[in-house]
Amino acid sequence: MSIKTKLSLVISLMLFAVVILYHLLSEYSMVNGIKGLMVDSMENTSAQAAQYILNYEQSEGGSESDDSSHRPDFLFQMLHTINPYIKETTIFDKETGRVVYGSYTYIDAINDPHYVQASKPGSYALRDLTFEGNEYLRSYYMSDKLSNYVISIIYDRASITTLVEMKRDYTLMYTGLFLLLMIVVIYWLVGIMIRPLKDILWKVNEVSSVRFHKPIQIKRKDEFGLLALKINAMSQNLSIYMNKLRKAFEENRRMKEHLESFINHSNDAIHLMDLEGKVIQVNRAFEQLFGYEEAEVLGKRYPTIPETHRMEKRQMIGLLLAGKKLPAQETVRVTRTGEIIPVSVTVSPIRDSDGTIRAFASTCRDMRSRNRMEELLRRSEKLTTVGQLAAGVAHEIRNPLTTLRGFLQLQLQSKSLNLSHVTLMLSELDRINLIVGEFLILAKPQATKFVTKDVRDVLQDVLRFLDSEAHLHNIVFRTVITEDACLISCEENQLKQVFINLLKNAIEAMPNGGPIHISIQKKSGSIAISITDEGVGIPEEMISKIGDPFFTGKETGTGLGIMVSQRIINSHQGTLDIQSQVNVGTSVKVTLPALKGEGKEDILGGDSNRQGS
Repeated sequence: MSIKTKLSLVISLMLFAVVILYHLLSEYSMVNGIKGLMVDSMENTSAQAAQYILNYEQSEGGSESDDSSHRPDFLFQMLHTINPYIKETTIFDKETGRVVYGSYTYIDAINDPHYVQASKPGSYALRDLTFEGNEYLRSYYMSDKLSNYVISIIYDRASITTLVEMKRDYTLMYTGLFLLLMIVVIYWLVGIMIRPLKDILWKVNEVSSVRFHKPIQIKRKDEFGLLALKINAMSQNLSIYMNKLRKAFEENRRMKEHLESFINHSNDAIHLMDLEGKVIQVNRAFEQLFGYEEAEVLGKRYPTIPETHRMEKRQMIGLLLAGKKLPAQETVRVTRTGEIIPVSVTVSPIRDSDGTIRAFASTCRDMRSRNRMEELLRRSEKLTTVGQLAAGVAHEIRNPLTTLRGFLQLQLQSKSLNLSHVTLMLSELDRINLIVGEFLILAKPQATKFVTKDVRDVLQDVLRFLDSEAHLHNIVFRTVITEDACLISCEENQLKQVFINLLKNAIEAMPNGGPIHISIQKKSGSIAISITDEGVGIPEEMISKIGDPFFTGKETGTGLGIMVSQRIINSHQGTLDIQSQVNVGTSVKVTLPALKGEGKEDILGGDSNRQGS
């Protein structure tokens, strides 16, 4: 049902209620009016009858003894002419109730209880009367001019009722026609009033169908016009916002497709998890790496993390929630079949528009291929190094052997022993023995025992050992050693060999003598040993080659000393750094990890044997 019909119906009902009330009041007023008219008519009729009797008695000299049946009947005919509803007119004697004029057909007045109500001059009484199934209306009246008589008039009530009903029918007919006309007029007026609502409804339907271009034509300045104006403004704003939303939706859709394509086609296993660690999404690489179907793993908590590493994962999550950024971490993960695989894991937070962390994205990269490649690379480097060493050893040994062979041939030809030749041959054999010894240190793993030592004591032993050689070359050791204990876990003899090699190189770098500066400093978690000479220095282009097998800048050097020293320092988890300037000097800095927990055995193994070089 349209609002026009509803509004017309409501107004019509209200109008109908008003008309019905008006009709009821009108009918009540009409009945009372008719009743008043009847009373006035009865009173006037009775007064005329009384005046006629009075005139009749005065003119004819009539008396009480006269028979009422001989009175003239034109009186009653006159009354019936005046009021056609009169059925009977009777005049009674007030005292005796005897009929003076006329006769009674319906009821005797003396037996009527209403008779006594008209016992005073000018008094009037009215009652309903039923006789032989018919309804009548009877009035009693005593005129002040004819006070000894009571006039009784009987009216036909059915005729009066018919008159009243006829007037009521006319009233109802006129009321119905009025209502019908008013309903038509109201419906027409309501249609005119709410006509702008049709335009507004049309515009709302257009907006609901995402059509914003056609505005409402505003022709009124009332509330409907203002509403139409606001709806036009709303439609325009919605059009602007919808265009922005479309662009944002398209951009988000493209971004989503790009991200899903990136995630699904990534070679790294990616899975999303909520703040409790439950998996909410995985990509195909995750399924291939860990052997899970997406439906199997969704909702599970840390399904790929071994029990031994779950605390590590919780700590990472805690750091991310605290706002810290974590680098990639190499660890292990477990597949669906229970296989432990090495992976590189990166965990990143996923934040909402407010910056609140809602989830985490974990990226796992399979490190098995890389580890195999690194192992192959290490083996290749080892083979290359072995080849270089073998070639260098062969080259270095060939020269002394050639010398030995020449001297032996000379002595064989001369058949005599030359002591000077023997001395040279022994020197060449010592050189061969030195080369082979240093080669064995590099090539053959040795069982070493790491113990706790104070690096200051180790270096002091080496300084005392080389003190006499330093005096021969006019070398002075100048030391700056910390007062703090410098405990390390080391193989003492190997570490002494490193210091001996470095100090001998420093001595040989200063043929004219000079100071060698030696420093031991303890820093946070490490011990720094610095050996600095003021010798000839090393050219910059040669520094990068120091440590290569058989590379040396000295005439009598083997080129294996620095290489052996680097291998020893690396086996002690330390570093060896060389800096030099020509004609200024060379500085070698050795850094070793300080021992945590003084007085204890080596944290890396105590008294257990480990492989080293």
